[in-house]
Amino acid sequence: MEKKNSYKAWIYLAPTLILLAVFTLYPIINTFVISFMDNYSYISGSFDGFTLDNYGVILGLESFPDTMPGAGQTLAFTQFALPNTLIIAFVTVPISVIISLLIAVWLNSIKLFRSFFQTLFFLPYVTNIIAVGMVFSVIFAPSGLFNSILGIEGTNWVNIGPDLNYANAMTALCIEIIWYECPYKILIFASGLQGINKQYYEAARMDSTPKYKVLTKVTIPLLSPQIMYITVTSFIDAFKEYQAVVGLFGDRGTQAGSFNLYTCAYYIYDMVSSGNPHTIQYACAAAVILFLIILVFTLIQLYVGKKRVHY
Repeated sequence: MEKKNSYKAWIYLAPTLILLAVFTLYPIINTFVISFMDNYSYISGSFDGFTLDNYGVILGLESFPDTMPGAGQTLAFTQFALPNTLIIAFVTVPISVIISLLIAVWLNSIKLFRSFFQTLFFLPYVTNIIAVGMVFSVIFAPSGLFNSILGIEGTNWVNIGPDLNYANAMTALCIEIIWYECPYKILIFASGLQGINKQYYEAARMDSTPKYKVLTKVTIPLLSPQIMYITVTSFIDAFKEYQAVVGLFGDRGTQAGSFNLYTCAYYIYDMVSSGNPHTIQYACAAAVILFLIILVFTLIQLYVGKKRVHY
């Protein structure tokens, strides 16, 4: 009887498993294999054997072949894409998590119009990131709202030119990403707060516990599973960031003379869309490197989470 039920279960799961195999498992394996191919052409499927030179080119250990012009310039990944991605990840993720947590705690403490405010804070998340970038490009214009509020009219944050420096451009980009990423985190934290037993807060109130200690000793420990989930997924998303750069700067952000706003995912996209059939092997090598970086950071977070997360 159990074997019969097991047989039926595999039949029910078959469509999903087939789709996962075709659209998830096969592309991952194929990407890994192509990353070792020498002189691979996606048009003919031909290649001249296997090599590690693709990874050497991506990591800047070898020069990019002169016969393959375009986005794959030597050292672009290690000098621009990887540092930019790390800055985005380690600046936007902690700040967005902290801001989202504080807003969620505030929303949980109010009774009047709570649902309205939750909906209001979530609205930006359903907006296309490219459209958000276009709006922020107007806000951060030299005569835009941001400069007017701070009283620094004329400061250039997003307009590509000789007066735009790397610090200003990266600051505007990080602010845009934080603003866009907060709503989803607020929703998750707000849902988690609803599941915390109110008896903990009643006990803290009876003991006249200060609010900051309630936050650090009660709320955060009991919300640690959600914090862990948000942190892990946010780092993964940050390492794959490129849409915010396109929305805020367009492709000009990767062609500026004084700085370059390449990210790892943007670099891979440019390698794929360069128009040269032989740059795919380098795109795959960069994708594998990015995958390994994300995997390492995720494993570290999961290891730390075993000691810090309370289920």
